Amino acid sequence: MNWFTELWLGNGVAHTIIVYAIVIVIGVLLGKVKFFGISLGATFVLFCGILIGHLGVTVDAATLKFIQEFGLILFIFSIGLQVGPSFFSSFKQEGIQLNGVAMLIVALNVVVALAIYFIAGNISMTDLVGVMSGAVTNTPGLGAAQQTLIETAPDIATDLNESMSLGYAAAYPLGVVGVILSMVLLKALFKVNVDKEAEEIEREKEDSQLKPHVITYQVTNKLIYDITVTRLHAIIDHNFTISRLKRVDGSVEIPQGETIIHQDDVLRIVMSANDQDIFDAIIGPHVDFDWQLETSPKGIVSKRIIITNSELNGRKIGSIRLHEGYKVNVTRVYRAGVELLASPNLSLQVGDRLTVVGREEDLDRLGKRMGNSYKRLEHPNLFTMFIGIVLGIIVGSIPIMLPGMSVPMKLGLAGGPLIVAIFIGRYGYKARLVTYTSTAASLMLRELGLCLFLASVGIAAGGKFVSTILSANGALWVLYGFLITIIPLIVAVIVARGKLHLNYCTIMGLVAGATTDPPALGYANNTAGNDAPAVAYATVYPLTMFMRVLIAELIILFTFA
Repeated sequence: MNWFTELWLGNGVAHTIIVYAIVIVIGVLLGKVKFFGISLGATFVLFCGILIGHLGVTVDAATLKFIQEFGLILFIFSIGLQVGPSFFSSFKQEGIQLNGVAMLIVALNVVVALAIYFIAGNISMTDLVGVMSGAVTNTPGLGAAQQTLIETAPDIATDLNESMSLGYAAAYPLGVVGVILSMVLLKALFKVNVDKEAEEIEREKEDSQLKPHVITYQVTNKLIYDITVTRLHAIIDHNFTISRLKRVDGSVEIPQGETIIHQDDVLRIVMSANDQDIFDAIIGPHVDFDWQLETSPKGIVSKRIIITNSELNGRKIGSIRLHEGYKVNVTRVYRAGVELLASPNLSLQVGDRLTVVGREEDLDRLGKRMGNSYKRLEHPNLFTMFIGIVLGIIVGSIPIMLPGMSVPMKLGLAGGPLIVAIFIGRYGYKARLVTYTSTAASLMLRELGLCLFLASVGIAAGGKFVSTILSANGALWVLYGFLITIIPLIVAVIVARGKLHLNYCTIMGLVAGATTDPPALGYANNTAGNDAPAVAYATVYPLTMFMRVLIAELIILFTFA
């Protein structure tokens, strides 16, 4: 039975794998259980890791650190790719508000921590920095504070850093729970209906300027009689597509640039909803017309074609010359759940779904060129992911010197990959990088990374967690950490909802990002069922991370100045 004992209590590869597997299996199962109607999801993996660590089961320290950081990178990178396409537009719309609330949370965290220090008088400033870092689940802040302590007080740094780590470990679990609790309290306080909030998010997406709007017109304006489609485009000077045209004699055709428009022709036009008044004034009245009934006998059909040919990644619709080669019209583009107007300047990406109108044989030929293969679409694009991780680690390792700081600040293994993933998700097609990932693959990558990260944190903290909690200082650290977590969040969510009227899904991502809390983001994503929490998380994360690290370093510097 030595092999069995070695498997459970040894320190080899098989032992490491089985420990992680058991922690994750039990954590995932418990995460499905609802307590008072609330499910913590993957967060239970953290507590299972703590339990396993407390029972004396250990993992090689270097291996544990590697799995923890790699899991965090996988989780953060998949989030960045997911939110990349909508990140910059969201930042323009709500970025200032969201970052303002995030800075309010950061400031209140510091205020509560300093109030505890001066009022309680029974905790050192270094221990308080550890507790505060754990309360907001910010490991880089802890690391920066410890490094600053080594630089400023090397003789006493070792003992103080160990105590700081224990404070972090004591406050971390309730830090995770506290963030999720603030989301639950907000939902109860304002009687939030999550389904309605999600529907509101979808409506906001659909109200985008690029949302296609389809109207059938009859040509009655003498000024556009007997002109070509190209000339009409020049007159209106807005993005639109005439997908079909019916003549007075009843014939239906796919209009090309040289097609001439006559009096009383019926046009099916796809445009931006914001431009409707212009078309109403220039073309004529709206008419009711059943295009499906009229066009099917003529051989004109509408099909959905998927871009899976990587050679078209980044190409603009206008450069493909669909009119000349195929005599078809692209009317709409579906990307990441958002419907876009098919303008000539819109750059295509692998995974885009095009609504195309034309004759059956022309659409078949176009489909072959575009790829139109679901099987190819499901193939994982590992090159993009790992080149992004490499670039993210490089960016996260760049030292940033700030005035008055003795130690340079770094974005770290979380901030660097997040920023790079956002840029790849938004602009990767310009470098011909295929950024499409199927929903199933993206969720698998995200959940796997999160579970590996939480299991590692739990196992690492488990050895000393219970003894720390049971000590006189430990119990106080847990209480102080919870106060540092929950008080600022309650104030912030009330401001965000009551004063700024932000969407609940957005607020969940905001508080998760303001506390740099991946488990809370996982809970928010599962609750919302859309990418709004992830977008808000990514919007506030960079500035929040910067401020968390800066404040931790400044507190140590002022303490030992």
